[in-house]
Amino acid sequence: MAVAVETTVDANPAGRETMPKAVWEDTVIAQSDRCVIVEGNQYFPPDSLRPEHFRPAAQTTVCGWKGVANYYDVVVGGKVNAGAAWYYASPKSAAAEIKGYVAFWRGVKILAD
Repeated sequence: MAVAVETTVDANPAGRETMPKAVWEDTVIAQSDRCVIVEGNQYFPPDSLRPEHFRPAAQTTVCGWKGVANYYDVVVGGKVNAGAAWYYASPKSAAAEIKGYVAFWRGVKILAD
């Protein structure tokens, strides 16, 4: 199955590139101008995460063309959003571009500067 993978390069009205950020509980947990969009999800590079807000979760799921997804719990101010972030540690070749990149759901907002 061929799926379009594109790097984010959106310009705002002032003509500068946007920098997407992931926010939960009014806290920025990831931010980067090197995100990749796959199937409408913004994937953040691993070095853009604020590590104090992530802990490994035991949950996994399987995508037919990307492979096994691993999850993180997102933790802010003592609150835990279980399994709110996912990534592909060893994706299938079709998804090699997002290896280790992290996407979000479960109330984590993706905003642009």
